[in-house]
Amino acid sequence: MGLVSGIFTWPMLPVKGLVRLAEMIQDQADRELRNPAAVRRRLEEIEAARAAGQITEEEESQAVERVLRLATGR
Repeated sequence: MGLVSGIFTWPMLPVKGLVRLAEMIQDQADRELRNPAAVRRRLEEIEAARAAGQITEEEESQAVERVLRLATGR
């Protein structure tokens, strides 16, 4: 990288670093959302809440649908 190109690209380095950090955070969040163990745990929590009477059957089905939609990326 030459002196002139370095002078013009240097101010953009923090922005590029921030974009890369955001991409890494997004990738980690996607991996955690699609982790089978985490999905199973969320579904078990929903089932336990329904069994304890904390949520209705309709709320349970909506929550399960939401978890499955997030896990499949649809």
